[in-house]
Amino acid sequence: MKKKIFKTLAKINKKVLPKYSTDQDFDLRNASKVQMALIGWKLWVTKNSLD
Repeated sequence: MKKKIFKTLAKINKKVLPKYSTDQDFDLRNASKVQMALIGWKLWVTKNSLD
């Protein structure tokens, strides 16, 4: 049940949240607190959807 919820959240994240890529000259050292929070959220959801 938990894994299914996180898989659904991961799909929603992929469609709704912005993508941060090094191809776009994105640097984590210069990321704002909001960008870091979004990256952390996406990482947490992805990690839990794979377990």
